[in-house]
Amino acid sequence: MSDWDAEIRPHLTPYFAYGAAVIILAAHITVGALLKIASTGVIFQTADQIAIALLGVVIACVVLLFARPRLRVGPSGLSVRNLVNDKLIPWADVVDVSFPRGARWARVDLPDDEYVPVLAIQAVDKGRAVAAMDRVRELLERYKGVNSR
Repeated sequence: MSDWDAEIRPHLTPYFAYGAAVIILAAHITVGALLKIASTGVIFQTADQIAIALLGVVIACVVLLFARPRLRVGPSGLSVRNLVNDKLIPWADVVDVSFPRGARWARVDLPDDEYVPVLAIQAVDKGRAVAAMDRVRELLERYKGVNSR
């Protein structure tokens, strides 16, 4: 059983990330394979072909980081995972969860005008982002009310 009441992930961005990673990897492997086909005046070795393919793997892995964002909401607070890090923000530190006008993603507002971006709720997801914000605000009201007593 999960300790989290809600788990939110972006909807469209992972598709773009997966597609871009596949295209990048395929392009690098193709270029690597075709590197020694015609003479360009430069002598390419098998190691060069492998290096180009491995470079494609590295770039594709970096692009796949955009498929990782997640927001989990539960009694212990908000767990925000963006591209690399996962941060648990206790309810006592949460001032609000907002989606500023013109922003690409939501954010957790902290004391002293600081904030943590929430890449899991993105403007490009439109209706799903609105539903996610409604759910997060509902849970924020529940837990901030419990913790403030």
